[in-house]
Amino acid sequence: MRRPALILAALLVLAGCASHPPERFPTPRDYPAGVMRWTSFQAGGHPWKLAALETPRSAPWKVVVITGTPSWADFWAPTLAAMPDGYSMIAVDRPGFAASEPAEAVGSISDQADAMAPLLDAEPGQRIMLVGQSYGAPIAALMAARHPDKVQALVLVSPFFGDRGRQARRLTGLGGVVRPLLGRDLKNSLTEVRGQRAQLPAARTALAGLTMPLVVVQGLSDDFVPPAAAQALADKGHPLGPTQFVGVPGGDHFLNACCVAALVKAFQTAADMADSTRP
Repeated sequence: MRRPALILAALLVLAGCASHPPERFPTPRDYPAGVMRWTSFQAGGHPWKLAALETPRSAPWKVVVITGTPSWADFWAPTLAAMPDGYSMIAVDRPGFAASEPAEAVGSISDQADAMAPLLDAEPGQRIMLVGQSYGAPIAALMAARHPDKVQALVLVSPFFGDRGRQARRLTGLGGVVRPLLGRDLKNSLTEVRGQRAQLPAARTALAGLTMPLVVVQGLSDDFVPPAAAQALADKGHPLGPTQFVGVPGGDHFLNACCVAALVKAFQTAADMADSTRP
């Protein structure tokens, strides 16, 4: 296929998934009733109602997922279904996406961190593992820094701290060309990505000051975020606490689709690290 045809195909894909993701892998409707359910909660510090997908059970560990951009909790359904006993999970549609308010983009990652803080509320005796996926990773770092007493382990999945791989650069550029044709979620996603860079120093500072265990999980075939950038984040970005880098051979940017077993194993690693450092 010639280059102009490739560009046209990408434009059509971007325009075609204007308001909701194409279903490339299982979504909540593909699982039996009772495996997961939709819920909603009041945003912290803002007049927004936010939607989230959760496993309907109590467990010693509550895994809170701050999704990437565009933020679609639907695509975490396979991971929710695979969570073992001892773990519950909740994945959020971040402000400005899917069933969550507001309609417009919330470009401030600080405001987003405050809005999703209620997710860190735990039952008596329950421990919180905070997971930041891609664009959600810097937001998770801010949340952990603001609530260190509530977060016992931090996991960053395909963390996007400004380093763009080939595919990310290409799609961001194409998105700008077809922006008028796009629906709300993809427009808001472009707004987020373009406004992120100036906010990253605060997120990196927050990450560097954390002392809870950190696991960085990265697909080694990721062409959205360079694996070397994730490795550097693990090596240098979290100097005060125990850190482990988990590289997933053959894994792409969307480990919650391609590599659920590896992702669940990384969560268990983070829990073991937290247990080993627990007073």
